Amino acid sequence: MIITLILFLVFVTISALHFYWGFGGKWGSNAVIPTNDEGVPLFIPRTISTLIIAIGLLGFGMFYLVKYGLITTNLPEWLNKYGFLIIISIFILRGIGDFNFIGLFKKHKSSEFAINDTKYYTPLCLVIVLLTLTLVLSN
Repeated sequence: MIITLILFLVFVTISALHFYWGFGGKWGSNAVIPTNDEGVPLFIPRTISTLIIAIGLLGFGMFYLVKYGLITTNLPEWLNKYGFLIIISIFILRGIGDFNFIGLFKKHKSSEFAINDTKYYTPLCLVIVLLTLTLVLSN
């Protein structure tokens, strides 16, 4: 139950940040976009994609509550069966990264994003994977 609530809170927090950025907030936004060695962002997130990510992250958090009976609803069978596998896969891939600018095996490590990615973002992804695996294997 504690792991479920921790993961829910992690996803709600990350979701709230994405909603904040999606609706125009600027705090922290310069440290969460990968940049090249000259500090040029590799992409400029669009409002709609940021909001879609926010909704998805909130959905992940809610999924944990549903799976462990804290919210009652009927999930589609495929989601009930593969939901945790989907979440684990997404966050393993994010943790591993693109072998260039993001993740455990990135080559470019000196940007503000890369430093934060090494300290916070990638470890958080891997913790999400480990805690989710703990939940799955304990059932």
